[in-house]
Amino acid sequence: MEHVAIVGAGQAGAALAICLRKNGYDGQITIYGNENDPPYQRPPLSKKYLSGEWDRERLWLRPLEFWQEQGIWLRLGRAVQKLSPADRSLVWGDETYSWTKLALTTGARPRPLPEEFQNRTNVFELRNLADVDKLRATFSPGARLLIVGGGYIGLETAAVAAQVGLRVDVIERAPRVLERVACVETADAICELHKQNGVAIHEGRSVVGTEGSEALRAVTLDNGVRLECDLVVVGVGVLPDTRLAGAAGMCCDTGIVVDQFGRTSAPDIWAAGDCTRLPLLGASVTLESVQNAIDQAETVAYDMLGTAQPYEPVPWFWSDQYNTKLQIVGLSRGYDRVVSRASEKGHSNWYFRNNRLIAVDALNDGRAYMLGKKLLEAGKEINPDLISRPDFDPMALLRA
Repeated sequence: MEHVAIVGAGQAGAALAICLRKNGYDGQITIYGNENDPPYQRPPLSKKYLSGEWDRERLWLRPLEFWQEQGIWLRLGRAVQKLSPADRSLVWGDETYSWTKLALTTGARPRPLPEEFQNRTNVFELRNLADVDKLRATFSPGARLLIVGGGYIGLETAAVAAQVGLRVDVIERAPRVLERVACVETADAICELHKQNGVAIHEGRSVVGTEGSEALRAVTLDNGVRLECDLVVVGVGVLPDTRLAGAAGMCCDTGIVVDQFGRTSAPDIWAAGDCTRLPLLGASVTLESVQNAIDQAETVAYDMLGTAQPYEPVPWFWSDQYNTKLQIVGLSRGYDRVVSRASEKGHSNWYFRNNRLIAVDALNDGRAYMLGKKLLEAGKEINPDLISRPDFDPMALLRA
């Protein structure tokens, strides 16, 4: 019997297995995951789950009964230790399993903790359920939380903590938060939002001194500011998890290198999700998003079934902080101009490169997000000078 093995029990692995079954694949499917829980959503970890609004099972993508009913085997709680493309086998724990087709959906792993934060009892990362469970136990009003890293995970955690009643400081080494992923206008709006909710953001600062033995009790910044803390969350970014693929001899370059169908350099091995580096708009990119994990995984499933179309996404992302929803569509990398536009409910920032629209950030402006998405999907050209005009009608462009 044919056997599709999926290494990685996250969003991409689940989507791939479900798509195979939905489209008539009747062979064996096994998902291998190193956590004890079945496939679950990760974005709510730093929001709904951390705040206590969601319980554990609400995170699950499907109830346990679903996987049984679909005949999808879940082998959980241990990591796959080795792949052998030559004899089509893998080692899970102390057992070896054969496969006919294999997909790597290993996701991303946190960058190593800075040395001064290692082996501290009150320092946490937020990559999985176990991490958040440990942090939730210490989350209490009045506690002093120090967040290292001003990316989306760090800022979302800051928002949840401030709403629960913790006192929050965020340290960002770069000149500003969200420097790699958002323009100054978007970053400034997010910073102001946090300031209004009592969060102190220290931009362009690094830690030069620490206090405490087993637990970290205070840090000193390079400008002399001393910040006391009861708990620390470190969110300094992630790296695509290429360890298995690299050890098995597959081509990796800050991500498992795949083509537009998710095929790796090894025969009958595909990859999807945060672990991949894929071709997009003439470049080679990594995409950390739920949308990419699902859509790329489904492309892989269709390719396994022999019916795939090339994967050419218009990426989209989102972040919920306080009462603000930030929605992003497109890739803003390499932009040379930003045009801002206000609406009744919020505002948006439109990114251009060589006078061509490449991305839109929308803050509480769902209409701008949807219109930007439609324009990018249609490949419509748009004059940047039109965006800020009160009579600008993007629907007219779409109709044309």
